[in-house]
Amino acid sequence: MTDASSAGRVAFTAAAFQNAERYEQLMGRWSRRLAPALIRFGGLGDGDRVLDLGCGTGSLILALPDFANIASATGIDLTEPFVAAARARNTDSRLTFDVGDARALPYPDASFDRAFSLLVLHLIPDARKAVEEMRRVVRPGGTITAAVWDTYGGQPFARILWDVAGVLDPALERPFFHPLNGPGEMAALWRDLGLQDVEQVSLLTHMEFENFDDYWAPFASGEGPHGRYVVSLPEDKRAALKEHVYRAYIANRPDGPRSMASIAWACRGTVPI
Repeated sequence: MTDASSAGRVAFTAAAFQNAERYEQLMGRWSRRLAPALIRFGGLGDGDRVLDLGCGTGSLILALPDFANIASATGIDLTEPFVAAARARNTDSRLTFDVGDARALPYPDASFDRAFSLLVLHLIPDARKAVEEMRRVVRPGGTITAAVWDTYGGQPFARILWDVAGVLDPALERPFFHPLNGPGEMAALWRDLGLQDVEQVSLLTHMEFENFDDYWAPFASGEGPHGRYVVSLPEDKRAALKEHVYRAYIANRPDGPRSMASIAWACRGTVPI
């Protein structure tokens, strides 16, 4: 992560997330809201063997048994504390969790019926390689489904922070654009890799905060690229950022609950037979 004094560049990768409890507060609680919509979009059937690539703290894989009587599901993530947290939450013997790189999966060819990836591909360097690996380990006729945040137009909770920060520091390069998170980018990659019946849609969920403290606490924790940027600032600049973000959050009303629409791009495709 680049500090705030250097050219205003903010790194935005999966490596920026390390603390499972803080991640849950920043993003995990919203991932759990989005997971059912992605499962419904991708489809799921009884007896399926499922891969959850970039499983994080388990938002998607732990929801799978609610939708079908699956044979098994395997979650894999590079961040060991996240995998440990997912294992601790799990009570279903059909679900297993591995630590590993999405770009070099330790599974045989055609060993799954479906692969899902929830809100992680845009954080992976060389995301194409991760999708290639999903294609490799899913059998012919199986489905590959993924979602990434629309961080430019679909994440008001983050736009408030970064747009205020960009006004306070004109040199800041706001981290809105990442691999596969533009209109049609996932669909183009799916087709380029030979997947069939490709469809890309947008999925809507809401991030609901009890008050400004609930909104600000994940940033102040230092978790993720948002938090690392905030805590990297000198105390006076951090205080100024917080004050201006507070004004944007309350929006001329008393502090209290706020609901912010959030949009993810979702794409699915079928491995050719």
